[in-house]
Amino acid sequence: MIVNTQVAEALPPEARKNVIIVGRLAAGYHYFASDGARAIRTKDVDCLFSPHAAAVTVAADVTDQLLGANWQLKPGEWGKPGTKGDAEEQLPMVRLLPPDAAADNWFLELLSAPPRFDPTTPSKKLRRVETSAGHFAICSFDYLALAEWEPLPTKHAVRIARPEMMALANLLHHPRIADTLIAGTDYKRSNKDLGRVLVLAYLTTERDRRDGSDELGKWAERMWAALQAKFNGQAQSLALQAGSGIRALLASPGDRDQALRIANLGLLATMDVGREAFDATGARFLAEVVDELEDLARPAAATGQ
Repeated sequence: MIVNTQVAEALPPEARKNVIIVGRLAAGYHYFASDGARAIRTKDVDCLFSPHAAAVTVAADVTDQLLGANWQLKPGEWGKPGTKGDAEEQLPMVRLLPPDAAADNWFLELLSAPPRFDPTTPSKKLRRVETSAGHFAICSFDYLALAEWEPLPTKHAVRIARPEMMALANLLHHPRIADTLIAGTDYKRSNKDLGRVLVLAYLTTERDRRDGSDELGKWAERMWAALQAKFNGQAQSLALQAGSGIRALLASPGDRDQALRIANLGLLATMDVGREAFDATGARFLAEVVDELEDLARPAAATGQ
């Protein structure tokens, strides 16, 4: 994966241990790194800095290093640094284009691992990053804490989030089908992200079939372990609500069709997965992952643990 190599090589060596790649590039690397025929289409490369306590310092160092190496701020409305007097919500995110790249090329976006989970606060949180170029913000989302659970190593010295952890984060982030659209499209954000869950399940199933493995069968147990590690007393309630959004998607033919259409433009490009296979993946995912996760959580909930 050329992008993954370029990102890893651009990062300061001392920062790489704090980086976890999440999102489409992480999934693409996990499933297709050894397949030279596969090309992953991505516009943004999401770099999560972990742990939370180190994220701001490392993000500032990385931003200064990349700007010094001729990376450029992504142009647009938020393409200029802010100042000390700007509120955090008025600051641009750190989004950087590689050297000599066109404005529509892929870009690097910096994210922060979230603080300890507090269900009474908004999921999205902003933190100020002071650099030599000015002030920026990096954001965190509560459920990105799951990406920190046993991330997978790569030969590039950066880690990638586990597919089942990215799937669980998307499930929890979308408990229902919302009307919020992806900018510049008529695609619902929830359909894209919940569809991504089924894409990850489909790719895992295909790998299991090819390798004679049973990775999908281990997802629920790992999800439950991660919820307990990252969310403590909230683990049971989160596990029991995780399936609501995906059930809503599978019950809505229009939303399901849109999710499949988006998937075939992304990670499933060149595979052209049909409706029958997508629906079968959904049914299997509910039975083997969602239902199993709920079964794991119910005994703990019943005993008040």
